[in-house]
Amino acid sequence: MFSHTLTERAAALLSQLRDRDLRVAIAESCTGGLVCGLLTEIPGSSSVVERGFVVYSNQAKQDMLGVSQATLTEWGAVSEPTAVAMAKGALAHSTADLAVSITGIAGPDGGTADKPVGLVHFACARRGATTVALSRRFGPIGRSAVRLAAVETALKLMEEDVLQVAARP
Repeated sequence: MFSHTLTERAAALLSQLRDRDLRVAIAESCTGGLVCGLLTEIPGSSSVVERGFVVYSNQAKQDMLGVSQATLTEWGAVSEPTAVAMAKGALAHSTADLAVSITGIAGPDGGTADKPVGLVHFACARRGATTVALSRRFGPIGRSAVRLAAVETALKLMEEDVLQVAARP
């Protein structure tokens, strides 16, 4: 299903999380559960993956993660504030220590001049730490390619967070 390289990276991440006794939750919109699917492809992932939220609609973002209507109205579903609210909401609605969120426009439709196809926002939240947000403009590379690139970026974001945890005394 996923490339050998990607599953190896996911396995290494899960091992690092397990070694640090950290659990993860994933809140996904445009990736539709692919990040959670990648992580749970690895045997033993249940000791690390606490839960996944597939929140494709705005109503799901509100109901499952507590993203406010005000945030969605002011910034839209595809925005940094929404990604941050999704990651924080995943922590608030789980027992995970770390949460990553993904929201974007995979295409081929749905893009605008301000929010083109291929725009994806990410956030990584950890209890007791500052939430990190980033965005990527993958361009109109095709729906599957945007979604896979978003999975890889979310994995990298979690890898970087784990490295920061490891660097702490």
